[in-house]
Amino acid sequence: MTWIDRALLFSTLDYAAVVLLLCAWQWIGWRIEHPSPDRQSVSMMMDDFRRCWMQEMVTRQPRMFDAQVVAAMRQGSTFFASTTMIAIGGGLALLGNTERLAGVASDLAIGSAPALVWEIKILVVILFLANAFLKYVWAHRLFGYCAVIMAAVPNDPDDPLAYPRAAQAAEISVTAARSFNRGLRGTYFALASLAWILGPIALILGALITLGVLYRREFASQSRSILLTLPPNTET
Repeated sequence: MTWIDRALLFSTLDYAAVVLLLCAWQWIGWRIEHPSPDRQSVSMMMDDFRRCWMQEMVTRQPRMFDAQVVAAMRQGSTFFASTTMIAIGGGLALLGNTERLAGVASDLAIGSAPALVWEIKILVVILFLANAFLKYVWAHRLFGYCAVIMAAVPNDPDDPLAYPRAAQAAEISVTAARSFNRGLRGTYFALASLAWILGPIALILGALITLGVLYRREFASQSRSILLTLPPNTET
């Protein structure tokens, strides 16, 4: 079978659905990380809180609370990396049993298609999961870097290195969180790409629903409203 024959196994709507999925994934990531000045995303607002956190850490004694927070973030990235690895393994195992998957699809009246079609659909899910896994692993390592830099911040606030090193720790923490959030988005869209098994219309709906969920959480959620609300007695 030539590449042209393989390409003809998918309809124009299939290709349009995949393009929509990829564009939604890229666009929402860009929008979250590059919001308009008058409408910040939750992720960008949390970056400011991370910088404030590191400034407060300089004068906090002892710093056990700060160490516990970083440890919790590392555990979170470890959990998602492990879960994603298991999902990748399941996807790879499924690649070797596409005939059975095709039989199940036929029984459910989803449609009949060659095994190659199911393999490509599963491969798209695996690629999203692999991207997410790499982001989680890098976030885990960056949180480790952040912990080391935090430990290097002098205990004396008057030390000329105290606040510059705290600022370095903050930027590493911001970068780690950004990588972790990218991993989460990759996981979301991996779940959305599973809808392709039901057909291109389902994939389009899955991509749009995922896009809507991510946009709402970043730009129209209750948590965002809380972050925008100043604490009592501080409003000007």
